Amino acid sequence: MLYELRIYHINSGKMKVVQDRFRDHVIQLFINHNMKITHFWEDSDEVNNRLYYIVEHENMELRNHNYDRFRNDPEWIEVKRISELDGALIHKQESIFMKDVPFFENK
Repeated sequence: MLYELRIYHINSGKMKVVQDRFRDHVIQLFINHNMKITHFWEDSDEVNNRLYYIVEHENMELRNHNYDRFRNDPEWIEVKRISELDGALIHKQESIFMKDVPFFENK
């Protein structure tokens, strides 16, 4: 299993819009494209204005394939367009890829 920690650096005043977009659209679109989100967090220091989440993938090849399908999904393209009418929501996105270690059972 490949775990992707995605970190979104949110533009000022846009956190609620990003969270609403995930709640109302993106989580279901990810499910539609075989991507499983397992955890969500927001930074405990609001000054940082960051959102974090984990997506599970079988491997990197499948991850890339699923994201390509997601990014080209007409529903996503329209959701993104509408949600960003007042400007970009995210100014930086990072991905950190992780795998399990043999000495500890993650739950």
